Amino acid sequence: GRARPSHSEPRGRDGRGEGEEEDMEGWQQLYPGHIPTSPLQKALLAAGSAVMALYDPYRHDMVAVLGETTGCLALPNLRDKMKNHPEGYRILQERPRIRLSTLDTARLQGLPEGSLGREYVRFLQDNKVSPDTRMPPKFVDDEELAYVIQRYREVHDLMHTLLGMPTNMLGEVVVKWFEAIQTGLPMCVLGAAFGPARLSSRKLQVLATELVPWAIRSGLNSSCVLNVYYEQRWEQPVESLRAELGILPPP
Repeated sequence: GRARPSHSEPRGRDGRGEGEEEDMEGWQQLYPGHIPTSPLQKALLAAGSAVMALYDPYRHDMVAVLGETTGCLALPNLRDKMKNHPEGYRILQERPRIRLSTLDTARLQGLPEGSLGREYVRFLQDNKVSPDTRMPPKFVDDEELAYVIQRYREVHDLMHTLLGMPTNMLGEVVVKWFEAIQTGLPMCVLGAAFGPARLSSRKLQVLATELVPWAIRSGLNSSCVLNVYYEQRWEQPVESLRAELGILPPP
């Protein structure tokens, strides 16, 4: 811990010593909600959130913390992929958000059957989920990388839509296998590896023989899914976008 300054130490206008002012400047908040953490604190948060996420995979808050505290290598790699792609670069520059406040659900519902926008809204309604439940980042110590993980979270339901997977445990495991290959995020790898432990033997057989091989092939074959400006693709047929990205037809 830091020793308390003596009364003879020069102090700033707000009552802090000069050394304390330097420490505070070194730990400035980089974006709204940002919580600066040391490597040790990140390690402790990662361990605790991993245990809780394995115990209850639907603890989205713990899954979010795990993703942020273990993504130090994967997030810069994803950012670089976006910067080196024209559509991904535009996303980084314009910072679009997928929220209920930015979605014209009435218009999307009126799009043709099979279009991305129509199928995305149908997915949200059928599974009773909302993009607004995606937590904002807190522990990523880089403002641009914080947006990258926010973008990943907000397009997660679009991955379900493109892959044709529901939000039950089987569907989540399949999507995590695809995302693990695509993003390299340890959180996704952990979910892909340990999620099957909660499945029945029949579902495990389907997962092992059909769904996981397909998800791995699609993840390897597909271009980076963060390089798609989905908000400008709502009218595009899902089948067309799958073919463009290289996602194989679902089994």
